[in-house]
Formats: sequence, structure tokens, C-alpha cells
Amino acid sequence: MQSRLRVQGHPIQPMLVTFPYGLFVCAAIFDLADVAGGPAFLGEVGYWTTVAALVAAALTTVAGMVDLWDVPPDRTRHTAITFNLVNAGMAGLFLLACLIRADGPYRGASPALLVTELVALAVGGVGVRLGARLMRHFEASRAEATSFDALRVRTKV
Repeated sequence: MQSRLRVQGHPIQPMLVTFPYGLFVCAAIFDLADVAGGPAFLGEVGYWTTVAALVAAALTTVAGMVDLWDVPPDRTRHTAITFNLVNAGMAGLFLLACLIRADGPYRGASPALLVTELVALAVGGVGVRLGARLMRHFEASRAEATSFDALRVRTKV
């Protein structure tokens, strides 16, 4: 399978997916520090980190949907659809937490919202596993020689 969205021969979606995952983890760490009694600004930073992660997740979802058109209709397609749904579920839980926090003047996290974020990260862990399976499958389909013979320059005699 060749992705439609590529940068120098590499698919964009696997590169983009690291941004929302990393930002969601950072947001949960900031919120954990806020709930644990850290300075109040950590809750605000956690909120805005979640907003940035949701924007990154939306861009990643678009790239994933474009790539989904090129996946053959077999077990791999099922895995790709599940991967996208799991990522959407994770983003949905963070969106719910973000919307609840957006209503108040203080955008800090509560213990219940922190638990929601941790559940979302657990769901995201399933997405990471599915994404790794997809990458192994697609890299195996375009495998190149990995021995030192592949590096040797072939000359005509």
C-alpha cells in the first residue's frame, strides 16, 4: 500500500499521530500535577495542551481517512478502521473533559476529569498497538534487502 499523503516517500499519518499522543500525555501530566496540589496555572496549561492535542488529532484523522482509501479490503482494512476508531474514542474522551472544563473561570482539572483522561490514555495505548501492527504490515510489504550485500555496489564485469 502506498499512502496518498507522503513526504519524501514516507506516509504523513504515522508522523502526525505522535503529536496528539504526546500532547495528550503532557496534558494528563499537567492535570495530575494540578490535582496533586501544584500551582493553579498547571491546570490552565493542561487545558490548553488538550486543546492543541485535539487540533492535532483532527489533522491526523483527516490524514488517516485519506490513507484509508488505499487499504485493501481485508483484515488490514479492518485493523486500520479499528485504529482510527480507537484514536477517535481517545480524542472524544479528552474532548469531553475539555468541554466540561471550558465552562468555568478556572480551567483546572478535577479528580474525575483526571480519571477520564487516564482512561483515554489507556484507550490510546490500544491505538498505539494497532498502529504498530499496521506499520509492521505495510513495512513488510515493501521490505528491502537488509544485509550488507544490499550496500555493495554492483558492477558489470
